[in-house]
Amino acid sequence: MLPQNKKRFLRLQTLASIGAALLLTLAIGCDAPKAGTQDGGAAGSNSSSGSSATSGQRQFVTIGTAPAGGAFAPVGNAIANVVDSNKGDLNWVVSPQGTKGTQENIRKLESSEIEFAMANAAISYFATKGEGAWKKPHEVRAVATLAPNVGVFVTTKSSGIKTVEDLKGKRVVLGPAGAGFDYFLKPLLSAHGVSYEDLTVLNGSYFSAGDMIADGKADAAFMGGAIPIPAVTQLCASQDVVFIKLADDAAEKLKEYPFYFPVPVKADVYSDLDEDLTGINVGNMHLITHVGVDEGLVYNLTKLMYENRAQVAEKHPAGKAINPKNAVRDTGTPFHPGAIRFYEEAGIWPNGEGN
Repeated sequence: MLPQNKKRFLRLQTLASIGAALLLTLAIGCDAPKAGTQDGGAAGSNSSSGSSATSGQRQFVTIGTAPAGGAFAPVGNAIANVVDSNKGDLNWVVSPQGTKGTQENIRKLESSEIEFAMANAAISYFATKGEGAWKKPHEVRAVATLAPNVGVFVTTKSSGIKTVEDLKGKRVVLGPAGAGFDYFLKPLLSAHGVSYEDLTVLNGSYFSAGDMIADGKADAAFMGGAIPIPAVTQLCASQDVVFIKLADDAAEKLKEYPFYFPVPVKADVYSDLDEDLTGINVGNMHLITHVGVDEGLVYNLTKLMYENRAQVAEKHPAGKAINPKNAVRDTGTPFHPGAIRFYEEAGIWPNGEGN
């Protein structure tokens, strides 16, 4: 038998070996690839192969969306679900992430926290130029132009408001605080001779804006998104909603911006809409990424989304905008090379226009 001190020495030696093995395991684990990166590199790496998606390393891909009430969240969720369920041999996990909307999404792309995001093309336009509250140009890039973000002002019959000019002196909900709606609302109001200073500006999501109107805490609200806008549909179910008409020359006054254009809204879309209405696109919703995101990753996601676009449309009508004519529409934000590569192969890229 071994002496007692010899046994104690062997036990200590065994414990030390186990401890060393654990430390080695932890060290290896710390060097594992981060979620959303290519081959363990930074999310901003610019490999053109996207090979890590098939190399056995699982890749986590995140699509930033927006708060509930508009179309960004359900459409972003639909795109993530469809791409993930049709990924084939690509070792991906594609998932949506709820956010505060376009401005936060752009910041998250810039800091490599997410790889893709839903965004309003008007806000992206100013971000790429470093104008407005953007202190520097942000290198976001378009992946696909999606449905028009059709803006409407709504009120109730009891308010007496009929035109945009009638909003002067009224309490008007103009989107969530910090969401960046002022980028497209200020020019739109200005085209009607109205400024923010003429209004009592209130903030809130589309659903909370409807609640404020119903509770008498607001006189009117701006709501936008792919038609039908869920919050508008809900408001029509509980209130006598009036859709405020835009001036006939509003689109003409805004033609210097690439993201505005008139959009017809059929009367049968909303229960309280008595006749066809002309809304205005205040910046298409679009799917964006960052210039540094891997070209192969962007190519593959664009391809999967486009080729399975009918499945996106089954989940939300806005998916119908992923079509040969609209997906490559220029809204003022340059397209990512990975997206361009797919569109060129698909034969729908308009000879480099808009980039």
